[in-house]
Amino acid sequence: MILESISGVRGLTSSSLTSSAIRKYAAAFHQYCGPGALFVGRDSRATGDTLQDVVIQELSFFGRDVFVCDIVPTPTVQFMVEHTEAAGGIVITASHNPSEWNGLKFIRSDGIFLFPEDCDTLFQRAKSSNQPTKETGSSGMILREPNAVQKHIIHQTCLSCIDLNSIREKNFKVVIDACNGAGSDALPGMLDALGCEVIPINCDTKKDFPRGTEPLPENLESLCNAVLENCADIGFATDPDADRLAIVSEEGVPLGEEYTLVLSAEGFLRSVKGEGETFVVNLSTSLALEKLAEKYGSKVVYTPVGEVNVVQKMLSTEARLGGEGNGGVILKESHLGRDSLTGVTMVLNRLAQTEKPLSSVFQTLPQFVIKKDKVELNDGGTHILVEKLKKQFYGCRINESDGIKFTWDNSWVHFRKSNTEPILRIYSEAENESEANQLINTAKEIII
Repeated sequence: MILESISGVRGLTSSSLTSSAIRKYAAAFHQYCGPGALFVGRDSRATGDTLQDVVIQELSFFGRDVFVCDIVPTPTVQFMVEHTEAAGGIVITASHNPSEWNGLKFIRSDGIFLFPEDCDTLFQRAKSSNQPTKETGSSGMILREPNAVQKHIIHQTCLSCIDLNSIREKNFKVVIDACNGAGSDALPGMLDALGCEVIPINCDTKKDFPRGTEPLPENLESLCNAVLENCADIGFATDPDADRLAIVSEEGVPLGEEYTLVLSAEGFLRSVKGEGETFVVNLSTSLALEKLAEKYGSKVVYTPVGEVNVVQKMLSTEARLGGEGNGGVILKESHLGRDSLTGVTMVLNRLAQTEKPLSSVFQTLPQFVIKKDKVELNDGGTHILVEKLKKQFYGCRINESDGIKFTWDNSWVHFRKSNTEPILRIYSEAENESEANQLINTAKEIII
């Protein structure tokens, strides 16, 4: 089974995501794009090299010139597309899925992932029996782009909302855990450009993923230990395609993915010294950002889960900063996509604004505890489940734009089908762990 969503396509390479399937999606993307070259990159999965070759050859067959970035972060490919005359890009990755999975992410000419309606068109074309045929003429050129990451890094050091000199003067000691993924070279390179002393762990793209692929607290034991052993100022962790970023304090304590965006936003607000900013985030993002925004005379706008949903709303509201509570930071000045390179830069910029250690800075932020759970989807009627949930959770605001979310003043619980897996995700948040867990447990009693 191949899973299609606004996040692209994903499947098991041992069964569904075959070379034949990859060719059909590549051909459909060729049809979708306007004239021009395409960028192609991948994460470090063992199957990535083969699938990348399939994509490249298929695009070249149709006369497309292809710039091959090889193993680079997904946001690097987005950056390269946006800052060149390219017609689009493809990244071979299954993001946070385990190593036996792989997939494709599709990028428009402006560096943004395909909008939902574009995805529908692309997927229909990939399934159509009317496949495109090669036009007359020679095959397209295949060109290597070895400097994509360096160009991306240089751009990050020039962001107007950071104080590069202040960051460099701090000479932060940083441990980076890239999960042996696409950020294994890029993140140490970014940190080096920021004047940091870098201690890399799990930064070998020739090895398999050494931990759970999502940068969740339960997967970061090695990073926590390395931060303590090296007396580091901070630790960073990414997922395999390096668009999500999690943080560990100097005390060896994971702060949770949600606070990556909160710390970035506070540093941004202190740098621009303005009010009236609009931040765009998805419905499963922590209330901590909303409370922080209120403190600075700004506001938060919510969207359905999915990076492209956030980006679309950022465009319509002219927001300069947005993201997702899974460690995704989106800064318009950089490019309109989640980016761990942007995240480390903005978090270190916040730390450079004070003499306090990260743990102290964290304690000054609005404190909430978020819990994430999931259950397998069954064939039961979703509308029946929704009605049961509405009877249980009341006296609150209800949002049904993406699953269903129940929000009180200082807590919420959100139910939604995953975009990438056959599961129902359940997220909750409250001012303490007990209340957050209670929301999850009450929900599961109804669902299971």
